[in-house]
Amino acid sequence: MKKSLQRIENFYLSQGCKGYELRKVLLKDKDYQKLLKERRQKLTKKISLTKTEEKKYAMSIDKDYEILFKVKQLEKLKLNKEEKFLIKFIRTQLEHDWRKWLIEQLDKILLKYQ
Repeated sequence: MKKSLQRIENFYLSQGCKGYELRKVLLKDKDYQKLLKERRQKLTKKISLTKTEEKKYAMSIDKDYEILFKVKQLEKLKLNKEEKFLIKFIRTQLEHDWRKWLIEQLDKILLKYQ
């Protein structure tokens, strides 16, 4: 069976890795890094990433690049407050530890009502 980024990631998820721990183990996985490098070379011809984006975002599937491309297009527009928040939220979903931001936002709301 051919290895894929998702299969490798799913394996580590099934082993209980998540968040920063998952990122760390994927950085050490040679097969994952080789596949990721090949994919990035192919996709970065279409969409360029800043150094910060390369470090911050997983970008392991084609849809991630499509999402980031659209986010960048939208950020150039004059968005209202809700749309800006949604774009910020969408960016967090591309992060390795995307749950962290969600927990922070949920904590803010809980604190408001306590």
